[in-house]
This record gives sequence, structure tokens and C-alpha cells, in this order.
Amino acid sequence: MENAGNRTVLITGGASGIGLATARTAAAAGWRPYLIDLGQESLDAACSELSHAGARGIFCDVTNEDSVENAIREAAEGHDLKAVVNSAGIGMDKPAVETEVSEFRRILDINLIGSFIVARAAARHWLERGRAGAIVNISSVSGLCGNKGRVAYGASKGGVNLMTLVMATELGRQGVRVNAVAPGPIDTPLARSVHTTDVRKQWHERVPQGRYGTPEEVADAVCFLISDAASYINGQILSVDGGFVNAGLAV
Repeated sequence: MENAGNRTVLITGGASGIGLATARTAAAAGWRPYLIDLGQESLDAACSELSHAGARGIFCDVTNEDSVENAIREAAEGHDLKAVVNSAGIGMDKPAVETEVSEFRRILDINLIGSFIVARAAARHWLERGRAGAIVNISSVSGLCGNKGRVAYGASKGGVNLMTLVMATELGRQGVRVNAVAPGPIDTPLARSVHTTDVRKQWHERVPQGRYGTPEEVADAVCFLISDAASYINGQILSVDGGFVNAGLAV
């Protein structure tokens, strides 16, 4: 991957999991990572680890428009903000008939509406200045197929996928690319807290590669999509899932 020079990438949920892995990979490629998160202690630790890359942390609630606007302004001040990665999210494994409306709304609010608020703020920033930029939304294979227990989470990620396609269509001519990465089972703190032993067993059986992915494997795909190597890639949902979505009958 090319050296990104002084270019800045803003990563929501950047203090852990896929967000932190993306920050590490981007920093290794020369990007300056700005991390958004609500966990101040983990945010401080991540920025300390990545201090060599000029990492900065921003305490920000992605569901709050003013908070996001301030974060975009801070990340862009004195820097060339070129990319935004929407990695902040929460999950739940619960049958539809047992899911409370309040639970459904909370997941939509963070995963879908939060991603929209951040993507819209970044797009407005670039359009107002006549600059190009790249947005990568972290979706999920649960937004592409009907995984049991994922009625709220899957709906939120399905919304992220369609939002990605619409924004890519609307913004492409202005030089703003919008893509999504849809991870399969990834060994993150969120997955470890949500996936039961039975769920993990099923993933191992149904993923053709027979294992969970790593946050670093997702980060590689994300950092490719924000790079100049992906300059003609727009409006795509890239599954990083060991072949799960495309799998047919097992041999």
C-alpha cells in the first residue's frame, strides 16, 4: 500500500476491535489516525500505542449530530482529512419475538443512524471544500442473509448496506467514494461477548475456511478501500467472511 503522507483517517469505534485494528494498519501505511470512541480509558490507551503515527482520540457520541460535527472539525483542523471509517457499533443475539422495541431502536440508532450522521458530516465537509474523500462503512454478513438471532443487528447492517449504495451513487461525481466491508465471524471483544459456544460451533461448521477471521484481516480490506489503489471502486459491499455468504452444500 502506498505511503499516505500526512493524510488523516477518522475511525469511529477506533479504540477496540476492528476499529483499532484498522487504525494500526492505517498507521503502518502512513496515515494519521483520529479515533472516535466513548470509552475514554481505552481511547487513551489506543492513542498512546499509536502515538508514533500522530494518533489523536476524540470522545464522541456518533448518535449526536453536534458531537460528530465537532469531531469532524477537530480531525480536519490543520490536516488533510481524506477518509472516514464507520466502525462503531453494538450487537445482540436474540430471537425476534423476544426482542424489545427499545433494544431494536438502540441498535438502529448506533449502527445505522450513527453511521449516517458520521458519513453525512464527512461528505458535507468534503463537498463544501470541493475535495475528494472515501467512506468505508463496517457492515456485516448479517445484513446480507437471515442469520438467526440477528433481527435488530441484521436490520441495522442491511440498512448500512443500502445507505452505502445510495450515498455512493449520489456522491461519486463529486469525488467522494462510499463502500462497505461486511465481515463474517470475527474474533473481536463484541463477538466474544455475544456469541455463545453453540453459535461459535455453527460458525466454524458453516464458514468454508473453518474459522473465525481476525480484526486485522478486516482492517486490510478497509485500508485497501480508502487507499488510492481503490480509486475506481465505489458502491461495493465487500464480504470478508471466509466464504460464508457464497457457501453452498458442504462436501
